[in-house]
Amino acid sequence: MPVTAYDLTGRTAFVTGAASGIGRASALLLAEAGAAVHCADRDAEGLHEMAALIKDSGGTARTHTLDVTDRAGLRQALTSCERLDALAAVAGIMHRSPVLETRDEDLDRVLDVNFKGVLYACQEAARLMIAHGTRGSIVTMASGAVDTGGPGLLCYGAAKAAVVQLTKTLATEVGRHGIRVNAVAPGWIRTPMTDHGDSGSQAHTESVMARMSPLGRVGEPEDVAHAILHLVSDASAFTTGQILRPNGGVAMPW
Repeated sequence: MPVTAYDLTGRTAFVTGAASGIGRASALLLAEAGAAVHCADRDAEGLHEMAALIKDSGGTARTHTLDVTDRAGLRQALTSCERLDALAAVAGIMHRSPVLETRDEDLDRVLDVNFKGVLYACQEAARLMIAHGTRGSIVTMASGAVDTGGPGLLCYGAAKAAVVQLTKTLATEVGRHGIRVNAVAPGWIRTPMTDHGDSGSQAHTESVMARMSPLGRVGEPEDVAHAILHLVSDASAFTTGQILRPNGGVAMPW
């Protein structure tokens, strides 16, 4: 596959959760590949810093301070794009609690952000692409939690499993418009969301997770960003309804 297949010059991408972690790495990489990147997050300061990095390197970035659970805010931000070629719905939160101690409000909060926030972004992006006749690409953020059970991860895993079903269903519905929809299901990635805040505890967790991978290491945000670049680029022009798993080999489903 020629390198030009990853060239996004002249295209516009919209990335949620762009102020940190996987979203930040993805926005930076898509801009490096030539896309004009619209960056959305609740963290206004983080967005400003990230957009400055893109602009300093010669790229094009626009920021939108919003909460992905706000459908109207998402719609306004997305419709401000002159065109939309790619959506990376990355924004998400983590919650841990044993099943027997999980409260309604815990489940509701995680589903609102990790599933409904992705659903809203997908709906608004797909409508725009169809209206403009754009043969675009939508990438959702699932998780390795959909392949393996994890203690304390009921809310998170259930929301991400719902994202997988959304991805497959939407792919069957918008394929006739030339729009592709795929999911990325990362393994353990070193991001602010997985940071315990205690260096000793963090080092222990990373050591355990690294031993679970045949590659002997944990993931970095850039590992996932490259998967997202692949899925939004022409290199994956015949790929839709799939789950790409940059997980270090921790899970190897059929």
